Amino acid sequence: MQDKITSRVDYDSILDAYKRIQGHVHKTPVLTSTTINQMSGAKVFFKCENLQRTGSFKVRGAHNAVLSLSETDAKHGVVTHSSGNHAAALCLAARTRGIPAYIVMPLGSPETKIESVKRLGGIITFCEPTLVAREAEAESIRIRTQATLVHPYNDLRVIAGQGTAALELLEMHPDLDVIIAPVGGGGLFSGTVVAARGKNKLIRLIGAEPLGASDAFESLKYGKLVPSLSPKTIADGLRASLGQIAFDILRSNPIEIVTQSEQEIVAAMKSIFEILKLVIEPSAAVGVASLLNPELKLHGKKVGVILCGGNVDMDKLPW
Repeated sequence: MQDKITSRVDYDSILDAYKRIQGHVHKTPVLTSTTINQMSGAKVFFKCENLQRTGSFKVRGAHNAVLSLSETDAKHGVVTHSSGNHAAALCLAARTRGIPAYIVMPLGSPETKIESVKRLGGIITFCEPTLVAREAEAESIRIRTQATLVHPYNDLRVIAGQGTAALELLEMHPDLDVIIAPVGGGGLFSGTVVAARGKNKLIRLIGAEPLGASDAFESLKYGKLVPSLSPKTIADGLRASLGQIAFDILRSNPIEIVTQSEQEIVAAMKSIFEILKLVIEPSAAVGVASLLNPELKLHGKKVGVILCGGNVDMDKLPW
């Protein structure tokens, strides 16, 4: 089951990932809304990864990584640290190959995401909610079990897999002027950048980030990784600091990073609930908030927005 190993993320590696994960992930729908079009002044196409298996785009990268493993490496299982979406995705991918998935989750992770990992057979270890604690615990498990680490975003195969969402979007709507995707660790947005550049070098690419976790904006501004030491945002999926691989991709391509306030994120999330009748998580709403930002001058443009996930604790909605 092992395939050729790529040393970087390029358009061909995304095409390879797309072939590899066929039959294991959904080709999610692309929806439009007359009301949203009127609100934004643009013609908007929502790529609904909130309707993906496990409720987020993460299943793409997880399957690409797990299905790329040799039989020798796979038999020991996989390990990761994640607040939820990547964890659930990796559990599903591991179950596909019949191997164990060891999951390190920070204390305070959303209950709905914890339950999802349990349902999918993940072996959970909780740790303190710091990156240092997460990485240390995952490394300890890796040494003890000989499992393969599949990082949530700083992994070539994961990024290539995430890029398949934009690939599908552009296959359905090749004439898009703009694509907006959220930015946390950067796996989705960097994969989107590579996929979009492979299809259309003129497309405008916008990464959407919470103002309270704006490390990607700061990193590109200063030309070096500026970690988010104490992110403060409702968008829990975007609290991770930008990864090195994603940073290298983003700084070598003409892209934009925009930041949105917590009030704008919550308002956008509520709008999608009410208008599209779709459940999206706050991380997905960051992209929607950017769509409605008049400073981006999207009037009259054809805009794709990747709704990255829909895993919400319904007992803790922010309104």
